[in-house]
Amino acid sequence: MNQNGSITLFQYWNRLRDGRPAPKRSEVEPADIKSLLADTFILERDTRGQAVFRLAGTRLCACYGRELKGFSFPSLWREKDQRLVSRLIHGVFDQKSVVLITYEGFSRNGRSNKFELLALPLDGGVENPRCLGVISAVEKPFWLGADPITDALIDSIRVIDPEKELLTNRPAIDVPSLVPDELGAPETISALGRARRIRHLVVFDGGREE
Repeated sequence: MNQNGSITLFQYWNRLRDGRPAPKRSEVEPADIKSLLADTFILERDTRGQAVFRLAGTRLCACYGRELKGFSFPSLWREKDQRLVSRLIHGVFDQKSVVLITYEGFSRNGRSNKFELLALPLDGGVENPRCLGVISAVEKPFWLGADPITDALIDSIRVIDPEKELLTNRPAIDVPSLVPDELGAPETISALGRARRIRHLVVFDGGREE
């Protein structure tokens, strides 16, 4: 995690869970993360089994030029990335994964900016899984919020072990492996660690803690 919003929300979530896989939704107090609210979101699974926005902060909605509540979360990305994003978020829902995504967003007028997204599980019961997250703009260009982001491509993916994250911010890197997009299920990503896209492949940087 490189952005302050991601680091702050992760630390808050980690304190709340207190060793559990995830804290309960009712334990999250908006006042405790007041400085992050404009960039945060909550996802839920709708009746079709899709991840949709339940809530989204004002700055986040302005960035995309629309009210995001009720919109499909994977739809923020280009079609070729939507399946992978959907699998990652269902990993957050079902396996209580912690996912970090960096991506490039493209505006309606052809501008671009880098973003970091952190997705954290909330315990809402088997029938009502939730996800708490934050999206941070790496840069703050003058046009952001006025020229809406309409498209995005994933740069990298990291599935985080919360216990190890307390000791180090990055895993050691070994020899990278090339894995086709079709194999990018959460369990595969979780086993292989950090990933980045090269054309039609997702590159997973394997590694081990020294």
